[in-house]
Amino acid sequence: MLLKTESYTKPDDLGFYGEFGGAFIPELLRPNVEELDQVFMKCLSDEQFQKEYIQILKDYVGRPTPLYHSEKLSEKYGGTIYLKREDLNHTGAHKINNAIGQILLAKKMGRTKIIAETGAGQHGVATATTCALMNMECIVFMGEIDIARQTPNVKRMQFLGATVIPATSGSKTLKDATNEAIRFWINNPDSYYLIGSVVGPHPYPEMVAYFQSVISQEMREQLQQKTGSQLPTKVIACVGGGSNAAGAFYHYYREPEVKLIAVEASGLGLDSGKSAATSILGSPGVLHGSMTLLMQDESGQVTEPYSISAGLDYPGIGPLHAYSINEGRTQSVSVTDQQALAAAKALTRSDGIIPALESAHALAALEKITIESNDVIVVNLSGRGDKDMEHYL
Repeated sequence: MLLKTESYTKPDDLGFYGEFGGAFIPELLRPNVEELDQVFMKCLSDEQFQKEYIQILKDYVGRPTPLYHSEKLSEKYGGTIYLKREDLNHTGAHKINNAIGQILLAKKMGRTKIIAETGAGQHGVATATTCALMNMECIVFMGEIDIARQTPNVKRMQFLGATVIPATSGSKTLKDATNEAIRFWINNPDSYYLIGSVVGPHPYPEMVAYFQSVISQEMREQLQQKTGSQLPTKVIACVGGGSNAAGAFYHYYREPEVKLIAVEASGLGLDSGKSAATSILGSPGVLHGSMTLLMQDESGQVTEPYSISAGLDYPGIGPLHAYSINEGRTQSVSVTDQQALAAAKALTRSDGIIPALESAHALAALEKITIESNDVIVVNLSGRGDKDMEHYL
């Protein structure tokens, strides 16, 4: 059974982490999210549900993922650096952890039509995969620009049987795909919206963080075996909405000696007008059903984000991260396109591991933080770079 922690990961009864969170949704969707909340709460203590979830993660997804000690990164930066290899999951990223958990919830609720949004395509692939596994209809909304820059994942989704619908409004990226998915959900309330990150109305942020918490649960056990302590000194993860970071940080929020570092995409630079560094450039506002930090203009209109990474190209951040950064529990660092590309190339040449562009941002943060010789650092390698080869080449 997955462990549960109350520190930072348990919102209040209305779904708020401090001032962030909640459920700002049309009345038509209120029954859906209330039913989901009730079913999710029951499943937390349902031994059969937990057993089935853990078994699928083990036999189908391939968990636990390795905690790999990179001798070359350790030599380069000092300290002892580990990579949590979420890129080795079935479908190539951490997204499958959450997709499996939610598809089991949908099954319990009697839903057979699944809808999802995707940016880089990894959540779309994970959702299409679980739908194929459970024999359910799958509809994935994806920005028109992301469809063009993540073609391999679009083909994977289609081959798995999913219908991929382009979002052609706004910036034609993740934000707009999410808008389209919510519109479809309003018009088709009998469907199940399988959100891919720690965003959206309560209970989604809490729920997605919980299903991703297997990452830090494994990290604790693996570090104990490798170092004699469950605690690293630093955990680094990239953040768009923030699902992989929520999973990597989950069981360390209650350990103040562990420094948590959230890495956002600053695109062409913080002052360039082409950035997605929400925690630095954003301010409180409502986006996609929750109060959070988001990039907006003086009249409250959402401004268009930019990143070379489709998975980080989002104008908001999960309310859990907004709260933990606001409280000072999590440190926010931003990385440019060029810094991420350089980090991806460096890891590929030094260790023979091609990271996703999203994960490359987390790796690039090693250049921007102070590292002591006694540091034990875990970088969450959230996905593999097959989908990003055109960018890299």
